[in-house]
Amino acid sequence: MSAHSELRLLPWPGPEGKPCFLSSDSENGRVSRLADNTEAIQLAVSAELVAHASEVLAAGDAEAEELRLLVTDLTGALRDVLRVAESRGHRLPIRDDGGACDDGEEGPRLPAAAFC
Repeated sequence: MSAHSELRLLPWPGPEGKPCFLSSDSENGRVSRLADNTEAIQLAVSAELVAHASEVLAAGDAEAEELRLLVTDLTGALRDVLRVAESRGHRLPIRDDGGACDDGEEGPRLPAAAFC
């Protein structure tokens, strides 16, 4: 099996908002660890923001300015989450024939907590 890509899409934009990539032989290098930590923070903040948005919408009395700010924050969080998903997707192992990783199991394996 080989990695899908040798370059890692980092969870922050480069100059002028363009994608920023890391070329490294090590998954435990300083920048890789920083990227992992940044991704974890982005995902946690996004989850908190979704919970907050649910509360605001359930209350039903939000003012237009509050909703505008919420949509702006959600848009930024979604952008971050999509970048994390793209980066992680590129790092998934693939078979030599271009298919998904074959470990005898069908489909992805997720921890039980993913379904709560």
